[in-house]
Amino acid sequence: MRMRDSVTIRKKGICWAVLLLMTACASTDSYKDPKMDFGSINTVAVMPFANLSKDALAGDRVRDVFMTMLLATGDVYVLPQGEVAKGIATSGIANPVAPSKEEIIKLASQLKADAVITAVIREYGELRSGSSSANVISLSLQMTEVQTGTVILSLSSSKGGISFLDRLFGGGGEPMNTITEKTVKDIVDRLFE
Repeated sequence: MRMRDSVTIRKKGICWAVLLLMTACASTDSYKDPKMDFGSINTVAVMPFANLSKDALAGDRVRDVFMTMLLATGDVYVLPQGEVAKGIATSGIANPVAPSKEEIIKLASQLKADAVITAVIREYGELRSGSSSANVISLSLQMTEVQTGTVILSLSSSKGGISFLDRLFGGGGEPMNTITEKTVKDIVDRLFE
């Protein structure tokens, strides 16, 4: 084997390894009820997001981005946050980030919503590993049908993190807002597909 061929093979191998590691930085999972007609959902209520991250404002930030992107699709009407907050108060929901089946049904009948969306932010913020750091977000979302209180859709998405290139050359990855928008867009794109 000639020297030039072995260098070319090594370069190709490194390129494939870099591509493989870059795709390992994002993950997605989903469940969709095959019996549900998602075309019948016209109005949704988005509950406050549960926040398991260290950033106290992550739930509000991600919920705002999600509601804006969902409304921008034109597929559904997203009830304003104030209306949802008023419905939560009048329904007497003790824990709005994790309402019970009965609470969801009661809230939806007051708000005239076809579905209620709840979500959990598992990670949000800077991730450190050795001398490298990068932003990361991990979000799980559920949609509940309001006639029976059944979960009809469950999606999750994670973006960001420390890539091979971040470890190799340093750097901080993408800005938090960019990663948040990418994660939310991934979920919104899969909601009604």
